[in-house]
Amino acid sequence: MFTLTRPSRIAAGSLLLAMLGIEVGGNYILQLVQGSAPATEFQLTFSRAGHGHAGSLATLGLATIVLTDAAGLSGIRGQVARWAVPASALLMPAGFFLSSAGEGATEPNTLYPLIYVGAGTLAAGLVTLGGSLLSQGIRPAGSAAETP
Repeated sequence: MFTLTRPSRIAAGSLLLAMLGIEVGGNYILQLVQGSAPATEFQLTFSRAGHGHAGSLATLGLATIVLTDAAGLSGIRGQVARWAVPASALLMPAGFFLSSAGEGATEPNTLYPLIYVGAGTLAAGLVTLGGSLLSQGIRPAGSAAETP
């Protein structure tokens, strides 16, 4: 039977609770689409992008948490592999939402770089975990460093 490590249980539990915010965001998107909350076309576009990224990255984050344990990663590689994608699920959407905040906004404000910070965090997690899994998969069978 496969059980999650303590750090992965903490990460997964935190992410699942954070996903309640995505649920609230979905209600906000409905208000925007129905016209019951004022927004410019730019704000509506950025809100949709933020909500879509939040949901997909949070779901991907749960998968990376499990794969980190399955790969047996620990230390800094384990921390990056376990936390980077879930962190990107917060950072990138925050960039979309916060950079479009304000009445009548028609272009991003100074918080726009959060989108790129989230993208960089996502890339770091995917490269760390994907590279680790790939290197484990291509090692010769029976090598000393092989992880089951």
